[in-house]
Amino acid sequence: MGAIRTPRDKWIEEGLRALATGGPEAVRVEALAQALGVSKGGFYGYFRNRAGLLEEMLDTWERAVTEDVIERIESDGGDARERLGRLFDFVGSAEPRVIGAGVELAIRDWARRDQGVARRLRRADNRRMDYLRELYGAFCPDEGDVEARCLITFSLRIGDHLIAADNGPRSRREVLAAVRERLLNP
Repeated sequence: MGAIRTPRDKWIEEGLRALATGGPEAVRVEALAQALGVSKGGFYGYFRNRAGLLEEMLDTWERAVTEDVIERIESDGGDARERLGRLFDFVGSAEPRVIGAGVELAIRDWARRDQGVARRLRRADNRRMDYLRELYGAFCPDEGDVEARCLITFSLRIGDHLIAADNGPRSRREVLAAVRERLLNP
């Protein structure tokens, strides 16, 4: 019986894990193979080179943070407030590593030094903001209000875990619940 090949998505997932912990420099074929407990020969059955893996990692991340999230939220239907509520719940949950904060921050940092990554990041961010505009626009008649709610929502998604400040007498969960309540109501 022949050896079972390590699936392509495992290489990508391990690459994203390495990216989250050490940046793009940490995504090395030998290190990934070692982390997966396989030889690096299997890597070349899927990817031409490291650059090919990096491209597929970015493709996976971009799809996961845009279309996959949108499809998940839209799949249960409901009005815009219900969908926003599900979106808040989903991004606040124990989410898959691909869309986790570590990968998000690593890609944002990488984009500061790589124009190709910066273009992808801008495209993903614009898609996310467009989706938020669609949802908030369904119940907020004022375009300025829509844009403010979108920016606050997106800023919380990207930066909440970076804020180390205390929340006074309230827990972070209570404060985020109050923000959510204000964002979802006129």
